[in-house]
This record gives sequence, C-alpha cells and structure tokens, in this order.
Amino acid sequence: MDVNIINPVLAAFKEVLPQIGIQNVEKKGIALSSSVFTYTGVLLNIAVVGSIKGVILIGMEEEHAKKFASKMMMGMELAEFDELAQSAISEMGNMVCANACTQFSKVDVSGLDISPPTLLMSKESGKVTIPVPKTVVIDLLCDDIPVKLYVGLM
Repeated sequence: MDVNIINPVLAAFKEVLPQIGIQNVEKKGIALSSSVFTYTGVLLNIAVVGSIKGVILIGMEEEHAKKFASKMMMGMELAEFDELAQSAISEMGNMVCANACTQFSKVDVSGLDISPPTLLMSKESGKVTIPVPKTVVIDLLCDDIPVKLYVGLM
C-alpha cells in the first residue's frame, strides 16, 4: 500500500472533528500492520469502493467511545455506550469517510463510495481480518481521547 494514501483520510479527520465537538486532532504514531489484528472496545468498519478499494476502521476503548460521543452531544453525560452513543460514533465515521472521499478527489482520485458503517464491539480480544495485505495504523489523540485509525486501502 502507498503510505501517501493516508493523507486524505487524516485531512478528513482534521476537517470534520472540529465540526462535531473535538477541537484538536494530533497524530501520535504510525505503524504498518498485517491484514489481521486484534482489538478491544469499539471498532467502526467502513468499506471504500471505486478506484481505491478496502476499508477504513476507527477504533477506541468503550470508555473512550462514550467520552467521544458525549463531546459530540455537547457534553451530555453517558452512563453506558447505548444506542444513542453508538449512533453518534457511527455518524462520526460516516462523516469522516465521506469527507475522505472528497479529500481524495482533490488529488485526482475520484469515483469513490463508502458503505454504511458497521459498529463492532468486543470486551476482550476481538479479531479482525481485512481484505488487503497491509494496513497502516495511526494512533491519534482527539482532544484527550486516544483513537486508532486503521487504513487498509489499495
């Protein structure tokens, strides 16, 4: 995978998140992973089709997902990661990935479409296999919330 393929996705995060209550998006680390990995907490899966194919996944621990959703809902306190919080996180992923398609069009990659988000949750080690040989894993700090961004596009 061309590592430069992550730039439109990162640009989308930095453009969309301030619109929904997250003021600061900071890249803390980047690594290359295989197509199989484990996660705990919440993992949002959005497929990308068109001239570029693959998936974008957004992961965070459940407590962090509650905090993220709370910020999106203007500080509403959340006792649990309920349907409303799940919907908020799913909508954030939808907005970011739709914006990523727009960012790709700015660098002459057009004709992309995304799937509706699929939200996965695991209390222990969930295992994911994605349909690309390599995945770029980016550790982000969104305000004070750690988020893992998995970009598996080719």
